[in-house]
Amino acid sequence: MPALPPPELPVSGAQHRIGHDEQRVVITEVGGTLREYLVGGVPVVDGFTEDEMCPSARGQVLAPWPNRLAGGRYCFDGKEAHAALDEPARGNAVHGLMRWLPWQLQAQAQNVLVMACVLHPQPGYPWRLAMEIEYRLGRRGLSVTTRASNLSDTRAPFGVGFHPYLTVGTPTIDTARLRFRAARRLVTDERGLPTGSSPVTGSDFDFSTGRLVGSTRLDTAFTSLERDDEGNARIELHNPGAGRRATVWMDEQFPYVMVFTADTVAPLRRRGSIAVEPMSCPPDAFHGGAEVPAIEPGASWTGRWGIEPL
Repeated sequence: MPALPPPELPVSGAQHRIGHDEQRVVITEVGGTLREYLVGGVPVVDGFTEDEMCPSARGQVLAPWPNRLAGGRYCFDGKEAHAALDEPARGNAVHGLMRWLPWQLQAQAQNVLVMACVLHPQPGYPWRLAMEIEYRLGRRGLSVTTRASNLSDTRAPFGVGFHPYLTVGTPTIDTARLRFRAARRLVTDERGLPTGSSPVTGSDFDFSTGRLVGSTRLDTAFTSLERDDEGNARIELHNPGAGRRATVWMDEQFPYVMVFTADTVAPLRRRGSIAVEPMSCPPDAFHGGAEVPAIEPGASWTGRWGIEPL
């Protein structure tokens, strides 16, 4: 009989800590989740306590698909799959299958740790997928490198996202400034599923010059992101009064970003921070026909994103 975990183990499992100068990060065993990121004791992400079950996907790894999957049912290369509907009111499966699994610590140093998890074949995903994530603190902040490997003998559909909530110390996000450049956004139906796309320029979804979030409500995927010389897209949240900034950056393996103003979370946390979610594919990607993202058998996918606290 396997040994039971000690009763003092936190709800979110073992807590793995790294640091660099004034930066501190905590990653949990449950989900390989970014639970805490502090600089000088000040939160950069709006996380949760070690004795909470992660609320509102805070800091979670979203794989093997991010965001919503209509009906939880899909077919890929002749294989039928059916995942549980964890958004039952809308009839969607949400944020994949790995965010509640135990992740194993593979390596750790003062400023870096590597977490790994294997998703074995099951009704919602009949392929074997291995994931390894490196969290690294450095002079510029936190970088996250993800490697996903298809251990099956056939192609496997795959997408990944991450769900950090940025905070810059404003009482609500209404008085924070949001800035990023994207040419298009996805238009969704009442279930939150994409039905097409629309230009962003000049609309209420245009944050290219940086403006107060105000009363804007976002649960919106953006694409055609402007990128810097290193190929990174950047989404910045700024508190003008305190001079605090936090920026999420993502490389070209993440062509989409979901921005969520937390209007539907528990009242005490509603609009207290803003989720900026790098995604390797759009919502409902497994219903994309010939465009479904996939990893060949024995092959891997690698992408990088991070957070810069300024």
